[in-house]
Amino acid sequence: MKGKMTLLGLSAMLAFCVSCQQSTGSKSAKVDSLAALMDTAQFRATIDQKQAYLYKLSNKNGVQAYFTNFGARLVGLWVPDNKGELCDVVLGFSKASDYNNPKEPFFGTIVGPFGNRIAGGKFKLGDETYTLAVNNGPNTLHGGFKGVHFAHWSLKSSDPSSLTFAYTLTDGNEGFPGNIQMEVTYTLNDDNELMIGYRATSDKKTVINLTNHAYFNLNGEGSGTILDHQLQLFANQYTPVDSTLIPTGQLTPVKGTPFDFTNLKSIGKDINANDQQLSFGKGYDHNFVLSREKEGDWYKAAHVVGDKSGIVMDILTAEPGIQFYSGNFMNEQVQLKNGKKDSFRTAFCLEPQHFPDAPNQPAFPTTVLNPGEVYQTKSLYRFSVK
Repeated sequence: MKGKMTLLGLSAMLAFCVSCQQSTGSKSAKVDSLAALMDTAQFRATIDQKQAYLYKLSNKNGVQAYFTNFGARLVGLWVPDNKGELCDVVLGFSKASDYNNPKEPFFGTIVGPFGNRIAGGKFKLGDETYTLAVNNGPNTLHGGFKGVHFAHWSLKSSDPSSLTFAYTLTDGNEGFPGNIQMEVTYTLNDDNELMIGYRATSDKKTVINLTNHAYFNLNGEGSGTILDHQLQLFANQYTPVDSTLIPTGQLTPVKGTPFDFTNLKSIGKDINANDQQLSFGKGYDHNFVLSREKEGDWYKAAHVVGDKSGIVMDILTAEPGIQFYSGNFMNEQVQLKNGKKDSFRTAFCLEPQHFPDAPNQPAFPTTVLNPGEVYQTKSLYRFSVK
């Protein structure tokens, strides 16, 4: 692992870091420079009387990954496309203050202590019922209004190829029991793999389900629709939902439905099908049950190909499920790093995690964390070209 970690602004990026957004045709087509999109002074911000910083990891192949301690977020990720040009495949902002937005709070962030939805903002542990902040219709989403996405994580440690953020959610915060000590480690290696490792402990019985909420477009941030991306999910079942997007408890086969991504197909192929589940989610916003197909120490989760860039992203994980969200609620509320808006379905999310509403559904894999236990999980994002 011969990467390099620095705390700096994107103005220090190499001059060859350019956008992969090109018109069709020759390689000499006009490209937009990504140099100097941000610098340290521009990105830094004081939020809630605490400082938000920018951090960088890079590898020998020129891959650039940027993070901030505000929400332990992935800010941007530049990987080579099929022309050898660096392409930013993660949507984000050039100023830390832009992440402090309650209308669009989840760009690139770690979500928790419970990623995804909890029905009615309530769950029971033993004889105790816990009431949470309700921030998504009648339900709790991604830990509530603050969760950990608006937290200032501390940089606990770093080395040339990785950095670890740490944060403790205090007992009762957003209604969750226990002082929950969380750590997230980002590691970038020379195989163009970004690994995210998660660790947590609690002094009280609680629930935990951490994941990263990056918005991806493999053709580049602001490059247009993701509907022509090719997607394969290693899942033969998914968890259908009710009208508030809470799982019904069923595990339903994907075969013969618009949710069948067992073979590579475009995201947009069936997205407008006459299907109640797609109507509920206004597109895909569902948990897929991974088939547990092994690759080394990992389970295969997803394989995605950018239709213009040729960039391939493979997601491997230790988790039992993956939430696929097709950018259905993106509506140009924010301006991205390159000046473009977050337009409808111009990004997708693939979030390895335990199942939504698991605290209320005992048939689902458990998310309970007891005192003295250590929660540990990991996911890997591998980038290559087609």
